[in-house]
Amino acid sequence: MIRRSKDGIAMRTLILGFVLIASISPAVGAPETHDLETTLAQGDPLVDRERATRGYVGSAVCGACHPDEFARWQTSHHDRAMAEASEATVLGDFSGVTFEAHGITSRFFQRDGQFYVHTDGPDGVLSEYPIRYTFGYYPLQQYLIAFPGGRLQPLGIAWDHRPASAGGQRWFHLYPEADPEGPMDHRSPLHWTSSLQTWNHQCADCHSTDLQRRFDADNNRYETRYAEINVGCEACHGPGVKHVTWAHEEATRQAENDPGDEMAVPAAPRPARDGGEAAARGLQLDLKDRDGGIWGIDPMTGRPARSVARTRVEGTERQIEVCAPCHSRRGRIWDDLTPGAPMDQAFRLSLLEPDLYFADGQIKDEVFVYGSFIQSRMYHQGVVCQDCHDPHSLQLQETGNGVCTRCHVAARYDTPEHHHHEIGTAGTACIDCHMPQRVYMVVDERADHSMRVPRPDLSVALGTPNACNDCHQDRDAVWAATHVATWYPDPVHRGPHFAETFHAAASDASDAGERLATLVADLTQPAIVRATALAQLRTRGDQQALDAAQGALTDAHAIVRAQAVRALDLGSLQTRVDLAWPLLSDSSRLVRLEAARVLAPAMRERLDPVARDHLTRAVNEYSKSESVNADRPEAHLNLGLLAFDLGESSAAEQAYRTALNLDGRFTPARINLADLYRALGREKDSRRELQAGLAEDPGSADLHFALGLAQVRAQQLEQALASLATATELVPEQTRFAYVYAVALDSAERTREAIAVLEHTHQHNQVDPDILAALVQFNARLGDADTAARWLARLRELDPKDAAIPVLETQLRDAQRGG
Repeated sequence: MIRRSKDGIAMRTLILGFVLIASISPAVGAPETHDLETTLAQGDPLVDRERATRGYVGSAVCGACHPDEFARWQTSHHDRAMAEASEATVLGDFSGVTFEAHGITSRFFQRDGQFYVHTDGPDGVLSEYPIRYTFGYYPLQQYLIAFPGGRLQPLGIAWDHRPASAGGQRWFHLYPEADPEGPMDHRSPLHWTSSLQTWNHQCADCHSTDLQRRFDADNNRYETRYAEINVGCEACHGPGVKHVTWAHEEATRQAENDPGDEMAVPAAPRPARDGGEAAARGLQLDLKDRDGGIWGIDPMTGRPARSVARTRVEGTERQIEVCAPCHSRRGRIWDDLTPGAPMDQAFRLSLLEPDLYFADGQIKDEVFVYGSFIQSRMYHQGVVCQDCHDPHSLQLQETGNGVCTRCHVAARYDTPEHHHHEIGTAGTACIDCHMPQRVYMVVDERADHSMRVPRPDLSVALGTPNACNDCHQDRDAVWAATHVATWYPDPVHRGPHFAETFHAAASDASDAGERLATLVADLTQPAIVRATALAQLRTRGDQQALDAAQGALTDAHAIVRAQAVRALDLGSLQTRVDLAWPLLSDSSRLVRLEAARVLAPAMRERLDPVARDHLTRAVNEYSKSESVNADRPEAHLNLGLLAFDLGESSAAEQAYRTALNLDGRFTPARINLADLYRALGREKDSRRELQAGLAEDPGSADLHFALGLAQVRAQQLEQALASLATATELVPEQTRFAYVYAVALDSAERTREAIAVLEHTHQHNQVDPDILAALVQFNARLGDADTAARWLARLRELDPKDAAIPVLETQLRDAQRGG
């Protein structure tokens, strides 16, 4: 079972903490409904009885001395992030109403004070399920249902809490469209009962305070607990027992100095010049600006400026890092969390991947703000979350454009001369143009926090969206680009953009590698952009990627260094040792983990004792990091790859088996297990494993392809051709599948069929050099020199420096002489 604990809190301190809950809170009228002891008495089984050993006291104790902040928090979505289901918390209509989606009619009703849904379960059978918890508040509320093994599953049907006038006050399905991969029933990974929907892994640590996932991989069971059911004070400020102890001691000291005041609220001490006030008051982190700076207008430029420039370190960055873990698309890499610690100490931030962001960095999928915000000029000028949002109520600091004109002069920006729209119409709000919204979870509008200038000219060139056409959907991007250029003739806002490089990479342009390398080295670009460029270079797998990675190993940003180390797995083991070894001691855990991964094979080599001990500690840290997500098959896949690199084939096999026990349809583990058997000379077991995978998931192109390769090795050519053909038909845009299938057809002396496959594939991808080279070879082999010459000309046009061209030219001359 994975547990985490913190040692070093004396029992005397813990007892004092409990005493304070009893003595301080009632004295100042703390709301008892939020008290942890009250919650325990009400029987929430997920409240951790051991939370005090980690210093958690509960939001009610905080509210005793901070009533204003506490009152604002009680109006927030943080307070309502999760609750036990009751008449007071359930918003949906459980009066016996029915709702139909994907061929299933569900009924919502109450019985004996309990809320129920009658719907399809994990076996597809209609059954009754009691609602255990509410999840979220506005604009939608979900409902959690308890399952065996300590799991909570969020129902796939949610309540639209928006007013009826806005289309709300109704039940709706979170996946209203049919799943293109298969029916939306209990067999779908999107079904509410699937492991991909499990609250314990997917949702819990951002909706509750101090979540302890506690997954037992051996028994496939959770013992998940939290200190507080919702996002309480200590979720952001850290455990409060030391601060409460300080408050108690301060109150006692004041009472001794003024006996007439039995329970005075502690006065705030004078600010410490050395920044140590937070620690002196028992606070884990200090979230206040203590530099005296305020936002104003630079009289020279007329633009916003802070009287004291913020730096991207210490308090300023810490404010953002408190919010970032839950307001970002990321993966968790460490169990022990410290509020305000750098993201890279416990999380791996998702990059600007094509399925998450458009080429220009605008939000596409659900990415939760942080990844877009760190692209913005605001971030790089020192703006933090609470400059715009009240950190306790979460509401904007002002209404409408007022939140922007706190820093941007209204007379300059909140006028038709700037926005070119009639006052009171759409297009006059700052967010309309600079923070366009996209809808997630069917009804939830979220603003893009990259706060960019609209670029319809990029829409014309690259197909990216733009704020103008979001409103003017009856017009095209050319119309929008023309108006923007007319209104704002200064071309400074329409200069080169990293989107053009990412689009070139997605299109496999011949100069994509060079452009990506240039982007990596451009220190004026946001770190997440440069890290993404490195990641895309790595997929190209050439020397250019290694060169760019080497130059970025000492970058100031951990997110860039991590991708640089990751790319070193393209090099030889000696190259990895030479370049990555210093990064085993990097200040960033994310970077250290990547260094451990790429250096793990060195454990099989002769190392001096000191070096071996150093690498062993790093590898153990990597293994512990993966164990954080032991409830997911991906973690065991990575542990299997690590074991294979270490030469531990039995451990690798066990890790792949564990992954498949968690999810029998997890294809990567199946393929890696089959490949392990191949490496061990167990070819029959390899084929048997792939066939077992196809029995679970007959539509997997990857499994058909891997089986085809195994059948080629076994000289079962006819069976291999059938498997490779199926893989190619399932994913016609995957050029590698088509290329291997064509080579196999050529080997079977079916070269004309091979050419037909390649020509068809070329229609999907006209810049793949392997496809073009094969078309040259196969046509030359058949004696069709003219056709071969045309394909060679296309390859030469694509990349005149392609190393294959001289060889192909020789083959073509031989074919021409033969003709």
